[in-house]
Amino acid sequence: MDILFCNYEYPPLGGGGGVVMAALARELARRHSVTVLTSGSGALPRESVEQDVRVLRVPVFARRQRAVANNLSMLAYLPMGAVRGWRLRRASFDVVNTHFVVPSGPLGGWLAARLDVPNVLTVHGGDLYDPSKRSSPHLHWWLRAPIRALLRRADRVVGQSRDTLSRVQSIYGVQRRVELIPLGIERPPRSEPMPRASFGLPQDAFVLVTVGRLVARKAVEQLLKMLAGCERPDVHLLVIGEGPQGEALRAQADALGLQQRVHWMGQADEQRKFQALAAADIFVSTSQHEGFGLVFLEAMACGLPVICYDRGGQTDFLRSGETGMLVALNDLESFTRALHQLHGDAQLRQRMAQSNRERVEAYLIDRCAQQYEALFEDAIDQHARRPQRRPASLGAR
Repeated sequence: MDILFCNYEYPPLGGGGGVVMAALARELARRHSVTVLTSGSGALPRESVEQDVRVLRVPVFARRQRAVANNLSMLAYLPMGAVRGWRLRRASFDVVNTHFVVPSGPLGGWLAARLDVPNVLTVHGGDLYDPSKRSSPHLHWWLRAPIRALLRRADRVVGQSRDTLSRVQSIYGVQRRVELIPLGIERPPRSEPMPRASFGLPQDAFVLVTVGRLVARKAVEQLLKMLAGCERPDVHLLVIGEGPQGEALRAQADALGLQQRVHWMGQADEQRKFQALAAADIFVSTSQHEGFGLVFLEAMACGLPVICYDRGGQTDFLRSGETGMLVALNDLESFTRALHQLHGDAQLRQRMAQSNRERVEAYLIDRCAQQYEALFEDAIDQHARRPQRRPASLGAR
């Protein structure tokens, strides 16, 4: 197959949605021709081949940070992507896989119509529902209406968790089949364990680690409050990631007297990230919502028990008492009790570590790619049976 991915973010830009789509693209590129139409920033090349994936980046000008997009840069992706997409040859592609109904949805749908190929629309969760943002689409009728139309018009709709699938119907009222394809991670790279001192950690510390962009949805300020009140001076927190809240969170940590117990790694490449995970004892997250939660799988692959809230797509594969502890949303008291329980029970942590390494085998990227492969083939076959349709404008079909 000749596959065109349409996603406004692709590494090194963005977060988990771009990361997993890049892993999917690389895996499919082992057997198919794969092109990605995405946005660019700074000195990133307009066109490149990255691990057998052809990457086309369109300038969006307004993007200031690699980790986080702003509204203007997302909006600019639509016309700039349309200009670049107009030059793509009609015979080049068999299917378009559009990632994120906002903002990529209109562009992916238009490209598929122009190329007369099926559009497989993948929703990631935050593009439908993000309780930490006033701009979340679910709060605004003028966003819900076009999203509803895009969800209905796509040849296939894919969600990565039961939580995400439920939003399609409960928020947007779309009564159609939505495919459930869990995301997958690439098998973590093998590397020699790094001494804790290389991360600024005491050798005898009990280390919590969290990974993610420093944005409101991740609620990292709750981890700082929990650490300050847990009455365990040997507990340290390693924070991997950067974002617009970074400065405020560092100031909060200082105000709480945590200068020696919170360690800020900033952005890290894959190898360094997995080395840091391997140096920790527990993975923790106070995220308010995750469409799926790749970072939980990455932590599990490193044998870490996971403590997080019971809200989001991660509840598909996390089990309290087996993979770690799931606690009620924003219940920091229960979160702290879970930490104390695991802190004091090394045998329980070891059982969870073994269970997590086994469970994660079902969530590797090759399995995810196989399911997408079958879905693409079915969509292409059904599309070929339909009467020929005329190309549409960018706003409608």
